[in-house]
Amino acid sequence: MEEQLAAAGVIIAEVYYYLTIPLMVIIHAGFLAYEMGATRMKNVLSSGIKNILAFAFMVPTFYFFGWFTYWAFPNGLIPNAENLAVAMEYANPVGQVMGPHLGDHATGVFWAAFTMFAATTASIFSGSVIERIRIGSFIVLAIILGSFAWVVGAAWGWHAGGWLVTDWGYHDFGAAGVVHMIAGFFALGVLINLGPRIGKFNADGSANDLAGHNMPMTLVGLMLIIVGFFGFLMACLLYPGVWTTNGEWGTIYGTPTTLSSLGFNILMGFSGGIIGAWVFTRDPFWMMSGALAGIIACASGLDFWWPPLAFLIGFIGGAILKPSARFFENLGIDDAVGAVTVHGTVGIWGVLSVGIFASGYGSLADAGSVPISFIGQLVGVGVMFALGFVPGYVISLLFRIFGVLRVPHHVEVAGLDPVKVPGMAYPEGIPVSPASQQ
Repeated sequence: MEEQLAAAGVIIAEVYYYLTIPLMVIIHAGFLAYEMGATRMKNVLSSGIKNILAFAFMVPTFYFFGWFTYWAFPNGLIPNAENLAVAMEYANPVGQVMGPHLGDHATGVFWAAFTMFAATTASIFSGSVIERIRIGSFIVLAIILGSFAWVVGAAWGWHAGGWLVTDWGYHDFGAAGVVHMIAGFFALGVLINLGPRIGKFNADGSANDLAGHNMPMTLVGLMLIIVGFFGFLMACLLYPGVWTTNGEWGTIYGTPTTLSSLGFNILMGFSGGIIGAWVFTRDPFWMMSGALAGIIACASGLDFWWPPLAFLIGFIGGAILKPSARFFENLGIDDAVGAVTVHGTVGIWGVLSVGIFASGYGSLADAGSVPISFIGQLVGVGVMFALGFVPGYVISLLFRIFGVLRVPHHVEVAGLDPVKVPGMAYPEGIPVSPASQQ
C-alpha cells in the first residue's frame, strides 16, 4: 500500500508540474500581444517574430547547456567535483536522465518548467529593444541571458546549495531577483549600447512618446502575463512527499509553505500594484504594468507575507513605476515597454522587502542555516544586478563595435516589416493617426 501511495504521489506531482508548463506558455502569448501592441504599425510583425524566436531558441539551448549550468555552478563559476558529477548525471544530454528514455517520471516536466523560466527572461528583455535591434544579435543575446546568465543566478540564489543562500541567507522564493532583476538589468546593459529609437529624444534631451499602435492589445497581453505567472509561481513550489521529506509543500530552499499563501498573496500583490499605479498615474498602461509589478514586488517573500502586507508591498511596487521610468528616460534610455523599471527596479524592491520584513527567519529548513537579513538580501541585489547588466552591456558593446547590433538607419525609418518581413500585419489597413507612423 505504501508503495502504491508513493507511486500515486509521483504521478500527481508529474501532472502538477506538467500543468504549470502551458500556464507559463500563456506568459509568452501575453508578451507577444503586449509587445506587438506597444509597437508602431510598421514594426508589428518584426516584434512578433523576435518574441517567437526568443521562446523557440530557449528550448534547445536550455536543454544542451542551461540545465547543466544550474546543477554545476551553485558554489561559484568553477564547479567542484561533486556538483560537476550531479550536473553530468542530471543534465547530460546524452545520459540516461536527459536521453530518449528518461530515468524517472518527473525530470522532464521539471526541466520544462525551468525552461519556461528561461524563456520568460528572454521575453522580458525582448520588449525593451523593439523596433531597432537586428534579429541575429537579439537571438544571441537572448540565449546568453536565458540559458546562461539567469541560470547562474538561479544556481547561486535559487538552489538550496547556492552560495548566496548558504553564506548570506539569500531568499528569493518567486525569483524577483533571479529572474526579473537579471532580465531587467540585462536589458539596461543592451539599451545603453543600442541607443534610442529615431525620434524618441529631441535636441534638448526632452523625450517624445512613440506610442504603440494598439493599447487594448497591450493591456490584454499584460493580463495574459498575469495569468501565466500563476503557473510560474506554482512551479516554484516543491510537491509534498516527492521533493520534500515532511509531507508538506516546500520552497526551493526546503522551507515550508502552502498553496493558500500563494493564493492570498499573489492576488493581494496584484491588486496593490494596480491601485498603486492608478493613484499616481491614472494611466491604463501603467495600471496593468502595476499589476505585474505588484506580483514581482511580492514574489521573493510570497511564502512569508501576511496578505495585507503583500498588498502594501505590491502597492509600493506600482507606485514607483512612473518615477523609475522617468529616471531612466532622463538618462537617455529608450525602454519601449518599461522592462528595466517593471522587472529591474521593482525586482530590487521585491528582494529588499524580504530583508526588511522577514529578517531573522531561516533561509533553509536546516535550523543551523544562515538566517535571512537585510545585508544578505542587499548582497543578492548586487549579484543579480551584475549577472544581468555586465553580460548584457559587454556582449552588446562588442556587437555595436562590429556594427551588427542595430538595423541600418533607412530600415528603421521605413519600418522593419516592409523591409524584413514577407507579410503584412494589417493588409486591409486599420484607422491610425499619422503620428503613430512617425
